[in-house]
Amino acid sequence: MAEKILIVDDEESIVTLLKYNIDQAGYDTDVAYDGSEALHKAEENDYDLIVLDIMLPELDGMDVCKQLRINKMDTPILMLTAKDDEFDKVLGLELGADDYLTKPFSPREVVARIKAILRRANRTVQEEKKDVIEIANLVIYPQQYEATIHGKQLIFTPKEFELLLYLAKHKGKVLARDQLLSAVWNYDFVGDTRIVDVHVSHLREKIEPDTKKPVYIKTIRGLGYKMEEPK
Repeated sequence: MAEKILIVDDEESIVTLLKYNIDQAGYDTDVAYDGSEALHKAEENDYDLIVLDIMLPELDGMDVCKQLRINKMDTPILMLTAKDDEFDKVLGLELGADDYLTKPFSPREVVARIKAILRRANRTVQEEKKDVIEIANLVIYPQQYEATIHGKQLIFTPKEFELLLYLAKHKGKVLARDQLLSAVWNYDFVGDTRIVDVHVSHLREKIEPDTKKPVYIKTIRGLGYKMEEPK
């Protein structure tokens, strides 16, 4: 399935030129002619990249980019502008744009930039996927410091997440409380292991179907804890 690209510019001749060349490069394109339409389409559709002009009616490209990033949308953005202004370039990148082209530009250069951005984005996605840990319905995303259970986002303190991640990376192994203190809290001496018990209790409240009968984090009496795949 072809990657889908939204082209946003208020000049119809530029939209036509970009659409023709991007279509010829094998992508599926959609268009918008002002910032409000672009924002609406970006929120309603799953685009792989947005080619976004800065000078737009309704909302300018800076505002569109800023709003998309506020809304946690990480769709790559290639910004276009008629201004050869370093401030615009820096501001656009700070707001979350991935690359920047100044008009006039060649369609070939736009296509080359699109391919480069998508290669980087796809490589990042693949790297993130390789790091993902799945244990039954629990999915952990180490790079994002996030986890879900049954698809629902979980909220952790930093230490809770680090403990969960350490247990998950050592699934099937019995981990002593002192070992967990050393790995997660950097205590290289026998400390108060109750801090481990408290954090395990908090984790169980968030991931276990029944905290009295845990299926993910098992207590190994007299030894410590073990992360298991629920049966």
